[in-house]
Amino acid sequence: MFDEFKQAFQRHNNAHVQLIIINVVIYLSILLLYLLSFMPVFDMIFEVVYKQFSIPSDLSEFIVRPWTLITYMFSHSVLDIFHILFNMLVLYWFGRLFVEYLGSDKMIAVYILGGLTGGIAYLLIYNLIPVVGNAEMVGASGAIYAVVVATAVLLPNYTFYLLFFGPVKIKYIAIFYVVLSMLSVRQGVNLGGNVAHLGGALMGLIYMKQLQVGINWGGWITLTIDWFKDLFKSKPKVRVTYRNEEPPKRSSKTPSKKSTSVTSQDEIDAILDKISDGGYESLTKEEREKLFNASKK
Repeated sequence: MFDEFKQAFQRHNNAHVQLIIINVVIYLSILLLYLLSFMPVFDMIFEVVYKQFSIPSDLSEFIVRPWTLITYMFSHSVLDIFHILFNMLVLYWFGRLFVEYLGSDKMIAVYILGGLTGGIAYLLIYNLIPVVGNAEMVGASGAIYAVVVATAVLLPNYTFYLLFFGPVKIKYIAIFYVVLSMLSVRQGVNLGGNVAHLGGALMGLIYMKQLQVGINWGGWITLTIDWFKDLFKSKPKVRVTYRNEEPPKRSSKTPSKKSTSVTSQDEIDAILDKISDGGYESLTKEEREKLFNASKK
């Protein structure tokens, strides 16, 4: 099983599976501590560990646990297995579609941006609007809402075949999720959680709209993750080599890298604009291949 997990993290464009593995491993680890919490020692450990993965609504508590703005989006309630089950199913369906066209880097970026926006919305609703009592929140729902809405904006007419419903375009699935959370907020049901859902959904919409005009809001996340990865990479030994005094002349017929990359970017921008106007189905086979190849970079 460990080897399978290792292969999942080595496979190209597999961010949706990687995120699911992280969520499940954290859930099972916390669940194990909870099951052992009938013993005094494990009870104390469970309380301490669980607090590191739950974001508090009280700002005075959040200040001493600021990392929970990140960790909460990778944890779920141990008392509700359906919480993580449905979240991971939706993440798999929409995440697989997302990485197929835009790649793993952007998938991780929109997930984290959605989680951050959902967490900030949660803190704001409890501290700017009078809400009775304090609470703590766990769950990847805000991040997943961002993935769902971003995918629906990118490929609004793509169809999923749902049990009992048949073929349904994903734009209607996204709308259903958003409207359901809006109604729950109005009724005061799980207020903080549903506000976080809407915050994530809003970020998914903004992220994809900006990406379609050539602005990547998640670029800093990709750079940060790459920087951390480089810290753990083994550095090659220095080798002494000799080079010719005169470098080989470049043929005038060969286009420069700069002009090639600019042309490719223009083509990708034009393809994204075409998707925005007519949906993914309007693309030719050649345009689909170009978009897929660009997502690997």
